[in-house]
Amino acid sequence: MASSCDEAHDDLTGKRILIVEDEYYIASDLKRALQQAGASVVGPVGDLRRGLALAGQEPLDAAVLDVNLQESASFPIADALDRRSVPYMFLTGYDAWALPTAYAGAPRLIKPIGVDAVLSEVQALIRQPQG
Repeated sequence: MASSCDEAHDDLTGKRILIVEDEYYIASDLKRALQQAGASVVGPVGDLRRGLALAGQEPLDAAVLDVNLQESASFPIADALDRRSVPYMFLTGYDAWALPTAYAGAPRLIKPIGVDAVLSEVQALIRQPQG
């Protein structure tokens, strides 16, 4: 996963971004790219229990969620973020039709992903009005 992390992504400075991803290399690349763009990364974590704890308690500006976490899905984390009006995006290998209807409108990127695409999507999440 290569990244150009340049001035185009500097509006992530000071933003707190949760990463929930169980694939070590993807999580590591995302963390590095977000930090290079100025974000403060919460996590990464790779399981539902720790993801739920962070989503429910940490101050967050946005989240990046892998749909499949070991033997569970990240949808309860998305629900916790929705209750707090924290925007999120999904990373998945699935097409949109495979997601439950309640999450069909959530932004998603198909794996394999490019770091710049994730950074751009996180910027869009942060810019959108919440509520």
